[in-house]
Amino acid sequence: MFDSLRVPVVVAPMAGGPSTPELVSAAAHAGAFGFLAGGYLSAAGLAGQIATTRERCGDTFGVNLFVPGIRSTVDVRPYAERIGAEARRYGCEPGAARWDDDAYAAKLDLVVAERVPVVSFTFGAPLAADIERLHAAGSAVVVTVTSPAEAQQAAAVGADALCVQGFEAGGHRGLFNDDPAIAAGGELCGLLAALRLISAVTDLPLIAAGGLVHGADVAAVVVAGAVAAQLGTAFLLADEAGTNPVQRRALAEGARPTAFTRAFSGRPARGLVNRFLREYSVPAPAAYPQVNNLTRPIRAAAAAAGDPESMSLWAGQTYPLAHGPAPAAEIIMMLREQAVEALRQGAGRFA
Repeated sequence: MFDSLRVPVVVAPMAGGPSTPELVSAAAHAGAFGFLAGGYLSAAGLAGQIATTRERCGDTFGVNLFVPGIRSTVDVRPYAERIGAEARRYGCEPGAARWDDDAYAAKLDLVVAERVPVVSFTFGAPLAADIERLHAAGSAVVVTVTSPAEAQQAAAVGADALCVQGFEAGGHRGLFNDDPAIAAGGELCGLLAALRLISAVTDLPLIAAGGLVHGADVAAVVVAGAVAAQLGTAFLLADEAGTNPVQRRALAEGARPTAFTRAFSGRPARGLVNRFLREYSVPAPAAYPQVNNLTRPIRAAAAAAGDPESMSLWAGQTYPLAHGPAPAAEIIMMLREQAVEALRQGAGRFA
């Protein structure tokens, strides 16, 4: 599946705009692999992206879906009242703090009907019956995991491969069980530690994700046993990415640290530190997607105003070192050249 790639690089699914058919197809033509991000899209919107991607690169692509979680019973009204002042700053109102399943069933039906080559899942493992449907349609299944326990659960329901996510990764952590104690500093694994621990409990192919922006990083995880390296932040500045211009500027400046927060979505996610993250991370409840729906109008208004201080600026820990702006193919070729050089130098150390 991934071990035959000319370049063992996977362009991560980045929901909310950065992932585009153009980015995914550019990766395929450069010898890598890319995922469309099904999260937050309607089934119809995702169908359009699948059609466009197929026109551009055939069947060298995947689609990522969010697995619905258990509905949180946390009262989000105090948080809604608290961020009301932030909404008024941008002349809008907070959204409705409703729970939804991100149209999961309709999008699952779609990827089965479209026989998408690879389907990946985040925020949990799909049902074994759903994986059986995908297998019957000819799809390979990848599940994002952050721990050995999650890896064993994904393997038990029939996953074909695992995307191992270290805490260095930008965006949402792929936790199956969003335990606030974990996000507060419990058992968090860096990528190399996660690869080692997970490879000890499963023989499934592993894709490594988290803080990878240089070819030497790609080489390191491949040597550590991964079949490929999945990079998201490294492609946020790619010409083909749909990254918001305000976020592009903040990334290019490279001046902000990153941190985990629930403030924007109710789930722990790593992004650039801004006013909203600083002021609302502590009171933010563990209630996804209610908080995500609540803050959506504020984030949209801030983006429209060109203000990065109330946007979810997702990025990995090493984002200042990412290359760009540049075409995705250039980034992939640079990663390959850097990886080859890193392997050459590393081999010399053991001669």
